[in-house]
Amino acid sequence: MIMMEFDPSYTYLALNIGTLLGPFVLSFDKKVAFWKEWGAILPGLLFTAFVFIVWDVWFTDMGVWSFNPDYLVGIYFLGLPLEEWLFFFTVPYACVFIYACWRAYVPRDYWKSVSRQIAWGVVAFSLVLGLIMWDHWYTAVTCLLLALWMTLSLTVLRFSHFGHFFQAYLISIVPFFMVNGVLTALPVVAYNDLENLGFRFGTIPADDTLYCMLLLLMNITIYEAVKERRSRVILSTNQHYVQP
Repeated sequence: MIMMEFDPSYTYLALNIGTLLGPFVLSFDKKVAFWKEWGAILPGLLFTAFVFIVWDVWFTDMGVWSFNPDYLVGIYFLGLPLEEWLFFFTVPYACVFIYACWRAYVPRDYWKSVSRQIAWGVVAFSLVLGLIMWDHWYTAVTCLLLALWMTLSLTVLRFSHFGHFFQAYLISIVPFFMVNGVLTALPVVAYNDLENLGFRFGTIPADDTLYCMLLLLMNITIYEAVKERRSRVILSTNQHYVQP
């Protein structure tokens, strides 16, 4: 029997493919039918990817983190490996899929009565931590952006599904940590601890928990906003046609 040896240069690419494969296949589940929501998820994916890629290019150039070429296919755009670009599409897609499944299979929001208080608590915690750690770039930028986007979600966007969001986040953090665990253990991505909290869960910087929340929140709030706008357009169109 011939054993195929895995080429380590495909490690990060394989993680991206593995992250996307399950949610993509299950997107055709009849109850969730997530494939019908691709039009709603795409704006959030594109906007969030733009924000995070600009951030990524900046931080890579500053040496906040770096990428190990031994685990990359060797294709770069704007100084970032191809796999890092893919990360901002595969991981958010998988996380929004988890959120959509949770809402479909557990429609009742058990945290609804306290979810906004939790959200404001996250704003306060992130704002204070970001200001305290102002001289640590990864911590400061992550915390302050999270505080800003959470505030916008509570006020301007009027996001109304915080209970489901926080529950989906707690579920999503498990596969997120599995992927990040591999990325930081090898490491595929090496973090400069002078720019973060300096505390890790295993090999994963603690800051990544807030980074994950921000990445997920931006995608989900835009996803829900697009869905609600589409529903209003459909309702308005239907009402127009039924009028005598």
